[in-house]
Amino acid sequence: MTETGPYWETRDRFLDMRSNWFRLIGEHLLNDQGQLLEYWRVEQAHSVIVLPIQGNQIILMAPDFRPGVGQPTHDFPGGRLPEDQTPAQAAPVILCRELRIEPTAIAQLTPINSEAWLVNSSFSNQKLYGFVAHLQPSIQIPADRQGPTFVIDPEGIHSLLTMLNCLQCRALALEWWLNYRSSSRIDPTWGKN
Repeated sequence: MTETGPYWETRDRFLDMRSNWFRLIGEHLLNDQGQLLEYWRVEQAHSVIVLPIQGNQIILMAPDFRPGVGQPTHDFPGGRLPEDQTPAQAAPVILCRELRIEPTAIAQLTPINSEAWLVNSSFSNQKLYGFVAHLQPSIQIPADRQGPTFVIDPEGIHSLLTMLNCLQCRALALEWWLNYRSSSRIDPTWGKN
């Protein structure tokens, strides 16, 4: 027993299927009460989400159909983290793929969460990395890739959070906003051109 409680014991792993994007695991676990349980989980490739900002505007992508949701949704650029890349390496690639802009369009890339967030349930496990990408003022995002924009102020952020369907996108946007509002390191004239 540890300070946080007893660990469950893995008795056997009867299934372990892998692909580049996920791993399906089936195990028998002995819990802390002596019960043998069949436990299934999916370990997904970790995710990277990028919040694009240009001037004093946060940019969403044009709506894209999400098979799991069954409808188009507005989201931030995002994707799975390839095993051979760090989150900071993957973020510009994702942003460029999703918005069809060149890497030179990114003036500054800053992590939102210094440590990966666990996206964990009884069925699925993955880590989430978030970044803010400040785009060069002169960059034009193709019209078919850009969705709505939101002014960086309380009303704009409220509208943004209301429009986002993706819980991960909402959590990262809110985390960024809370840090932005409370950070003394941010120049109060930033974004006011």
